[in-house]
Amino acid sequence: MAPNHSQRSKTLLDRSSKPMDGMNDFERQLQEFFAEVKSMLKLGNKDDAITLLQANYEAVKEQIDAGVKDMEQAAILDIIALGYMGLGDFVLVESLLDMMNEIVCSVKNSEPLLDSLLMHMGSMYTALGKFDNAMLVYRRGLEILENLYGKDSPFLVIPLLGIGKVFGAIGRATKAVEIYKRALNILETSRGADSEDVVLPLFNLGNLLIKEGRASDAEIYFKRISSIYMKIYGEHDGRVGMAMCSLAHALCAKGNVDEAISSYRNGLKVIKDSKYMALDDDIMEKMRIDLAELLHVAGRENEGRELLEECLLVSEKYEGNEHPSTVTHLLNLATSYSRSKNFVEAERLLRTSLRIITKSMGPEDPSITIPMLHLAITLYHMKQFEEAEYLALEAVHIREEAFGKESLPVGEALDCLVSIQTRIGTDDSKILMLLKRVLSIQEKELGYESEDAMITLKKVVFYLDKLGRKDEKLPLQRRLSMYRTKHKQSVRW
Repeated sequence: MAPNHSQRSKTLLDRSSKPMDGMNDFERQLQEFFAEVKSMLKLGNKDDAITLLQANYEAVKEQIDAGVKDMEQAAILDIIALGYMGLGDFVLVESLLDMMNEIVCSVKNSEPLLDSLLMHMGSMYTALGKFDNAMLVYRRGLEILENLYGKDSPFLVIPLLGIGKVFGAIGRATKAVEIYKRALNILETSRGADSEDVVLPLFNLGNLLIKEGRASDAEIYFKRISSIYMKIYGEHDGRVGMAMCSLAHALCAKGNVDEAISSYRNGLKVIKDSKYMALDDDIMEKMRIDLAELLHVAGRENEGRELLEECLLVSEKYEGNEHPSTVTHLLNLATSYSRSKNFVEAERLLRTSLRIITKSMGPEDPSITIPMLHLAITLYHMKQFEEAEYLALEAVHIREEAFGKESLPVGEALDCLVSIQTRIGTDDSKILMLLKRVLSIQEKELGYESEDAMITLKKVVFYLDKLGRKDEKLPLQRRLSMYRTKHKQSVRW
């Protein structure tokens, strides 16, 4: 008879009085526990996973409340926290990390399992955006491993990559590059320059350098990744295709758009032909959309639309016709057709997406306002102003109910409404009132000197002048002039 959840949690906690004697067995039980949780989540059995995690949590909490706070309790909390990370319950994860932190702060660095537990904590803290906490646990883990294995051991790579990621996240790119290069140097020395192990730090360096505007340096790293994979697996392996897609990002950042498109196309073909990734995989879908966007930027709209249509067909094949997942692709296609001034086809696609999402989410859900506003803009271009105004007003109402009257989503919908009402000749004073409302929202949400606020301010000044309200116009005009002067100076510097 299989043990129930409470029996399982007892198995994890009912340990020998000599911890080291059974540590290998305990590690095995932890691995089995985590594997079972992952299996449940993969199969979609969330309720069973929650029941199992909760049973273990209650058991370990009982021991902690009784004053038993050692590495075994921390290790079980670690697996429970990782499980809840998979469930997306970040509030509970943060609470579990607090409990773990209290325990690990009081244990010695010589405790078994501590280094790996600290790595897990660092990863979870990073995912939660708690970078100070992540840095502390990663540094302690690094110190433990340096003392055990020396400063040039491959065991240091995991904490180094974690520290590099934190530095990158908090904007300290120079320090992040330094840390990644140390990890890379360790692996090159111990495993060889063409080892697959060096790919991860190379990849992290490449992505970071693209963000920092150093695309040429990033290109070198991604070409090296591609070369390593080709040597190990051959040029038709899916990993080579992934590297070529990453290289395309660097080439695009350099401004080599045609070369980037070629690299992206070849990479996607290798991935598809090798069946390295399922056609409906989220990563595969994102890469197709990214390439489609790049093709549009290059003025190759027809090729871009072919990819967007492929995304739609794949979604319909795996999820079914008129599944909510198709809405994104319908919107992307509609946007593409709008760029090409084919508003009739854009309208058809937008009405389809609006019908699907309304049926799925309900007529008051704020998600329906995305296709609703797109359709309003398309109808505006088709000179169907009455329906366009109705849809924009409806979107404003739904977003006010969902997000509040002074929220940025409401400001975006109002901006759309202003454009439509301006075209149909709505009274200038009403337009001005709406513009002032949009400006107030943008100043609060985006900043007093944000670009969007300045564009709206320019419109407010125009309507104040048109209405002859010079007393109101002058201070706003001075503000606009000061912004322009300041902006010119900053560009000059």
